[in-house]
Amino acid sequence: MADLRSVIWFAEPDAQSVEIAGGKGASLASMAGQGLPVPPGFVVPSDIMEACVDATALRAFANAKDHVNAMKLVEETAIVDQSVLDAYAELGGKVAVRSSASAEDSEAASYAGQQETYLNMEGADPVRKAVIDCWASFFSERAIFYRDLKGSLDDLRMAVVVQKMIDAEKAGVMFTVHPVTRRRDRMMIEAAYGLGEAVVSGEVTPDHYVVDRKGRKKKENIPHGGVLSDDDLLQLTDFGLKLETHYGAPQDIEWAMRENAVYLLQSRPVTTL
Repeated sequence: MADLRSVIWFAEPDAQSVEIAGGKGASLASMAGQGLPVPPGFVVPSDIMEACVDATALRAFANAKDHVNAMKLVEETAIVDQSVLDAYAELGGKVAVRSSASAEDSEAASYAGQQETYLNMEGADPVRKAVIDCWASFFSERAIFYRDLKGSLDDLRMAVVVQKMIDAEKAGVMFTVHPVTRRRDRMMIEAAYGLGEAVVSGEVTPDHYVVDRKGRKKKENIPHGGVLSDDDLLQLTDFGLKLETHYGAPQDIEWAMRENAVYLLQSRPVTTL
């Protein structure tokens, strides 16, 4: 591993490569490169995991669909370089540690939910463990099954994103095309108070808004009483249009808000159209 870099910051050009940073990492770096409000962070590149374990044995376990021994090998032998922990110390405080597979979040297939995300990690040891657990999650039973269908079990490329946590007052998801009706003149925004993970995972029933492409509300269902103001909807719509233009395709976006400022946490193509 001596010749390999274990940390690439979002601002560096290599972070925008899906091969190096995975789908999630490359998307975040690309948004940051556009001057969009992305919380600061870095990527542990996709080739690091393979370099710090017995790759031959790991690939054999993956091809045998032996998820138990594959995960055990990673959990018990993988080493996180000190440079990763030094970079975390530079960010400081609480971070999100997110899996970022090189094949994920493409227009052909979204790997959303196939690997793990760890929120509110604080301290060198929890961050080290979260990075290793992200690598191990690439070999969970579900992830191997999905990759066998959509990708290659020989593929050991798994990047990890470490990103400053936003202590969100409200958060949620936005689709720049309505994902159910498929109307391209409508956007769908879902929101709840606190962190957006509860919305993404379906733990809570969020407030639901349908807006036109100027951010004007067309429909709402607000079990939380109205998480988003008209100004919030306008801000989010504006960012949605910018991301759709930047990527050249309808986007599925995760966002958070604190003190009326929007932060963009993820953007990937809508794969259901």
